[in-house]
Amino acid sequence: MHNVRSVAVMVPSMTSPQTSTGAFTQAQLGTITLIGWSGEHPADGHDVAFLLVYSLGDGTDGPAAGEAAMRVALERSRLPVGSGPVYAAENPGLPVKLLVQAGQAVLTMPHFTAQYPAPPKWLAAAGQRGEVHTMFATRPWPQSAPGRPVSEELLRSFAADPEVITTAAHCVLPVRSLG
Repeated sequence: MHNVRSVAVMVPSMTSPQTSTGAFTQAQLGTITLIGWSGEHPADGHDVAFLLVYSLGDGTDGPAAGEAAMRVALERSRLPVGSGPVYAAENPGLPVKLLVQAGQAVLTMPHFTAQYPAPPKWLAAAGQRGEVHTMFATRPWPQSAPGRPVSEELLRSFAADPEVITTAAHCVLPVRSLG
């Protein structure tokens, strides 16, 4: 694991309409943060780009409400929590997109858009593979606030935690560009 960098995106406060999967306000999500890293794939030795999406748990109604809000946002985006990865290339109507352009990765979902200033190695891995493995954690991670250094050990302790993995949604997103 290397090239760890995080960025936060404040989600605007507005109410989403109620649906069969529940209701939440976007302010309940709190600060949505992205961390990216790249690492060697054991099967072929080439780097893979990873992106972790999570809340700091600082939403208006606390961490538990933020976790519930993230679950609803993921369900509405057709990203099932606790299952295998969704391959966006095989689901063209999936409302989750990743645009990589000019050193930035922009993740767009129905409930937020987040921009990640990606390091060169991450960009190279994403470009070479043409995809990014993305984990959307429902569990908040307040220990990894933007501006605070994130060591590989700290990232690994969260991203590899079986409880985090099994309560997250996983998606392999194709890399898109404007060119």
